[in-house]
Amino acid sequence: MSAVAASARIHPMAVVEDGAVIGENVEIGAFAHVGAKVNLRDGVKLLNHAVVTGRTVVGEGTVIHPMAVIGGQPQAIRHDGSETTLDIGARCTIREGVTINTGSSDGGGRTVVGDDNLFLANSHVAHDCILGSEIILSNNVMLAGHVRIEDKAILGGGCAVHQFTRIGRQAFIGGLSAVSYDVIPYGMLNGNPGILSGLNVVGMTRAGIERADIHTVRRAYKQIFESEGNVRANAAAIREDYLACPQALEIIDFIAAANDRAISSPNRGK
Repeated sequence: MSAVAASARIHPMAVVEDGAVIGENVEIGAFAHVGAKVNLRDGVKLLNHAVVTGRTVVGEGTVIHPMAVIGGQPQAIRHDGSETTLDIGARCTIREGVTINTGSSDGGGRTVVGDDNLFLANSHVAHDCILGSEIILSNNVMLAGHVRIEDKAILGGGCAVHQFTRIGRQAFIGGLSAVSYDVIPYGMLNGNPGILSGLNVVGMTRAGIERADIHTVRRAYKQIFESEGNVRANAAAIREDYLACPQALEIIDFIAAANDRAISSPNRGK
C-alpha cells in the first residue's frame, strides 16, 4: 500500500501506484501518474498530466507542470536495465514537457538536482547529471549525460551541453550555444561552436561581489586566456597571486581540477 499523508490532496482521476510515499500537503492533479517507488516530500505539487516514475525523490515544495516526465529510464545504450535513482531538491519549478532521467548503471547510477532550480518548458536533464542550486535551464536546453553544473548558472534557450562537460558557478550560456568544453565559473559562452566571450559581470554584480574583486577577476582572466601558452599552465602559474580573491581562485582551481575535457576559451572553436 502507498504511504499517503492525511493532508495530501489527490484527484480521483490521478494514479498513485502502491508503494509510493506521499508527504503532507502534497497536491496531485487529474491524470497525473506517480510510480510505486516515488517519494513526494511535503508540499510537492503535481499538476494535471505530470508523471513521476522510477526510484525518484522530489524535495519539499517542488512544483511539476503538465506533461513533464520525471524519473524516466536513462537514455544510455550501455545501461543494463538495473534500478537507478533520481534525487530532486526542494522548491524547484519544473515546467511543461521537462524530462529528467535517472542515473545509468555504468555512470554512478544517480542523477542529482539541487534546490531552487528553474527548468523551463521542454528542457532535458540526462542520466548521471549533477546539478547544484538556483540554476536556470531555459526552454529546450539539452543536457547530455554526466554533465555537472554548479550553483546559479544560467543556460539560454536551446543550448546543448556535451556529455561529461562541467559548467562553473554563475556561468552564463547564451541561447542556441553548443557547449563542447568546460566553462569556467563566472564565464560567458556564446555561439556554435561555443566561444568564451568574457565574464558574467552583470551576474557577479547582482550577486553582491565587490567591484574591486570583479576587477581582480578580470585581471586573472586576462592572464589565463590572453597570455601565451597553455591555459592550465597559465592558471597554475598565477595561483599564489590570487589567494586573497575567492572568485579568481575558484576559476583557477576549476581549471586545475582533474577532467578529461578541455576548457572553453576565447580562441577555442574559432
